[in-house]
Amino acid sequence: MAMFVHLTSAANAPRIRRSGIRAAGRGQDGARGVYCFPVLPSYTLTHQWLRELARFGSRGGLVAVHVRLDDSQQVLVGRYACAQATVPAAEAVRRIAALDDPRGWEVFVPRAVRPREVHRIRTAPQTVGWRYWPEAHGVRPCTCDGCRVRGEYGSRRLRERLPHPLDGPPPPSRVLLARVAAAGTPGDPTALREALHWFGMRRRGPLAQLAHLAAHPDPAVREELVWAVSRWSTPGVAELLDGLADDPHPDVREAVEAARESSSEPSVS
Repeated sequence: MAMFVHLTSAANAPRIRRSGIRAAGRGQDGARGVYCFPVLPSYTLTHQWLRELARFGSRGGLVAVHVRLDDSQQVLVGRYACAQATVPAAEAVRRIAALDDPRGWEVFVPRAVRPREVHRIRTAPQTVGWRYWPEAHGVRPCTCDGCRVRGEYGSRRLRERLPHPLDGPPPPSRVLLARVAAAGTPGDPTALREALHWFGMRRRGPLAQLAHLAAHPDPAVREELVWAVSRWSTPGVAELLDGLADDPHPDVREAVEAARESSSEPSVS
């Protein structure tokens, strides 16, 4: 029997004891299953995914669920974000154990794990493993919108220490309003679009001081205004978008439609 470890929120432990591990993970081609890793002689390598998984939140910390699978059980094995090979579970353990550096490798079981296959559940130290990617230690972290995790511990201080030239953090509102005023009347389109880009990263904003840009002669400025305010919770945003929905330029109208569709989509937790 091949032994693997599956890391999950401590809140899931009672359900796993009763019913096993649900096939909640998504593998290649969208298949559902369970991600795990072989139990190796090295404790650190066995639990290497712990800190990375902890970045995305867990209730009560993470626990290690030890799973026994039949040696002939077909699983997928490979490094994350790379093509994976379908092999028996025993072969997956052999391949990973033979690697000089198995960091970043994973095993995907293309089904749920049955209760009788759960060997034990135990607590695990919460500081083991790598974050971001296996070779990230010593590398300057990226603070772009695609890499950062909103609400992650320390993310605000990291963004303030290493601001991204395009993704912030944005300057204070008073600074941006000063740039809008300095752009003149009706205003330099390039300067206004840059200021609106930064305003779009905020949750609320000075709508009253920016509403006049809805009449700017450059449609690119009006389109940028749509994207800047569409996610704000500031009162009056809906009314401003209603007016821009009848804009004479098709790009502005399409931006309003797309922004409204985006805001109406259900969030995924």
